[in-house]
This record gives sequence, C-alpha cells and structure tokens, in this order.
Amino acid sequence: MSENNKSTAVFLLILLALIWGTSFILIKQGLKVFSPAEVGSLRVAAASVFLLPFALVRWKELKKGDHLKLFLSGMMGIFIPAFLFALAQTRLQSSVTGILNTLSPVWAVVMGALFFHQRFRGFAIFGLLVSLGGAIILALARAEGDLGGFNAYALLVVLACALYGANVNFLKFKVEGLGSMTVTSVSLLLIGPFAFVYLFGFTDFTQKLISQEGAWQAAGFIVILALMSTAIANLIFNKMLQISSPLFAASVTYLIPIVSVMWGVLDGEKLYIGHFIGMVGILGGVYLANRK
Repeated sequence: MSENNKSTAVFLLILLALIWGTSFILIKQGLKVFSPAEVGSLRVAAASVFLLPFALVRWKELKKGDHLKLFLSGMMGIFIPAFLFALAQTRLQSSVTGILNTLSPVWAVVMGALFFHQRFRGFAIFGLLVSLGGAIILALARAEGDLGGFNAYALLVVLACALYGANVNFLKFKVEGLGSMTVTSVSLLLIGPFAFVYLFGFTDFTQKLISQEGAWQAAGFIVILALMSTAIANLIFNKMLQISSPLFAASVTYLIPIVSVMWGVLDGEKLYIGHFIGMVGILGGVYLANRK
C-alpha cells in the first residue's frame, strides 16, 4: 500500500468508525417519538429510496437466482437487524448496544464454520468463549459495579450480530460476481416495499408525524441513520477494501465502540466497571477469533 493510499485508508477508517459508531445514538433519538417498529421500517424505507437510482442501473447485472439471494441477504443483513436494534435500545443504553455490536466478526467465524464448511480454528473457539463471557458480563452489569438480573434485550443485539455473520458468509459463498453497491442497492430495492407497506399501513407513523411534537426531528435522525449507515458507509467500506487489506478494513470493529460510548456519555448515559470489563472481553474475543 502506497503512502498516499495509506493516508487515505486511515482517513476512511476513522470516518467509517464515526458513521457506524453514531448509529446507536441516532436510533435512540428516533425512539423518543417512534416505536421500534416505526424506527426500523423508516430506516429501511429511507435507505431504499436513497439507493433506488443505483439499484435500477445495476438490476441488469443480475443473473437467474440472484434476485432471491439478494432478497434473503437484505432480510438477514438489513431488514431484521434494523428492527432488532431498535427494539433492543428500548431497554439498553446506546453505548452498550454499540459495544455488543462488536460481536459481529465473531459470529461471522461461527456461521462460516457451522453452515459454510469453514475451518473452526482453536483460537476462534477460545475467542468465541471470551466474547460470550464479555457479553454476559455486559448484560449483567449494573450501577456501582454490581451484577444484577440478566437483561434479555441484549440477546436481540446478539441475534442481530448472528444475522450479520450469516449474511457475510452467505454473500461470500453464495452470491458471485456482484459488486458491493449492487448487492446493497438491489437488496434494499427488494425489501423496501415491505418496509413502506408496514410503515404506512400498520403503524401510527403518519399520525405521529402530523400531531406529535418533535416527530419531524426524530424522523430526521432516522433518515440520517439510513443514509449514512446503510448507503454512504457501504461505499466507504468498499473503497477502503480496494486500497487496503481486509484485515485493515475489519479493524473498524475496534473503533466503533469508542464512538458509541462517547456519544452515550455526552447524552448522559453512565457506564460502570462491569460495562468496561464486558467491553474488554468482547473486543479481546473478537481479536482472538479473527487473528491469523
């Protein structure tokens, strides 16, 4: 990697961490007015509109069978996690959700071994156990460093990360010859109608937008979330992969919790010793599971 590319890659890495790390505080702002279902469906719908021109141009690249695969990818990697994260943050701090999200690379290793015939290395098993322990501590952490009852909403984030891990492997081994923008934009085109129908046909989104104070501001935060985290972040990540190594690109995993914690603290959230122990455990496990 040339010096120029190295500087560009570092800049993109920091920018990507800022965008993805900010996702959780944006979800929190949206939840001040809208339900988790409304937040999730608006996020998907807005992202599908933004990338619609790209999807229409790239539709002709698809081969027979690609449409179903991209629909499944969209459901696993975008649609269902959008709802899970929003629901989880009704009972979890945004900073804690951002930390738990770091489990995604570990689940990529696990899903690859379970369903895609990838080798499960010894370090991966050990890393999985360490990360699992960190996640449990994080879910149990309470004020003053005490461990209380288990917060089951943390499992929603774990499930979302498992879907991310399954989707990464699904795209790698089942979807061939399609670029990142094609995959993302067409997946959103295929799942977008479900989000629109649910948002406008089965929720109070429109009524809240008209009558509830702060609704337009909350909707704006969700739209920013959709555009930045789903569309622009994807382009940045793809560019970073082109000019650097996959290992360097994956290091954004370690920066996202720093940003999410920073936003959470600025918004008045409090983290205690148990939260930090859990975060160290998760990040350590991710490192061990993904080391060469």
